[in-house]
Amino acid sequence: MRKIISVFLKSILLLILFLLSSCTPSSRLLPLSPDARVLAFGDSITYGTGAAESESYPAVLQNIISRTVINAGIPGETTAEGLTRLPSVIDEHRPALMILCLGGNDFLLKLDEGEAKKNLREMVRLAKEKGVDVILIGVPRLGLSLTVPEFYGEIAGEFGIPYEGNILRSILSKGGLKSDYIHPNAQGYRKMAEAIAELLRKSGAVR
Repeated sequence: MRKIISVFLKSILLLILFLLSSCTPSSRLLPLSPDARVLAFGDSITYGTGAAESESYPAVLQNIISRTVINAGIPGETTAEGLTRLPSVIDEHRPALMILCLGGNDFLLKLDEGEAKKNLREMVRLAKEKGVDVILIGVPRLGLSLTVPEFYGEIAGEFGIPYEGNILRSILSKGGLKSDYIHPNAQGYRKMAEAIAELLRKSGAVR
């Protein structure tokens, strides 16, 4: 009986530690001032392929959070290309926050996922080094399971940044939210923007 109670208490302690770690202040963001710029950095999903320009997730998000959201999405871009492009984009726009959503083209081209992780990690490091807060969006591998690689969560945990690992997988698993095999439609992009806005609220960036 004593052994059972000991195991139970240890389980409760582990649960408490897990809940505390998931609410750590390190995953919170600085509040965005009314004139702050948000950089949406990524590929065709950020660009808004499959919908009108005004229906892309950055455009919808801008309306939701009442902050300038810069659409810096380039269709077809890989993480290696994004890493090369990012420094000049940050220097040009001077954002307070970056939403990083890349990796899909690496998976489509069957590039080394270890390199994709390395590139994404370096992009987060570079942005934070320049004083830019970051939130990370997990991108699923296309296929029947639409699994999001674990390394997205690992990077977010390493840097203590907010992470949304489910929204794209959820959107791309529903035919009514897609414009084609790999892109959301206007309704899908709206759901993506709403999920990111909720993450920004939970992390303290906006009210």
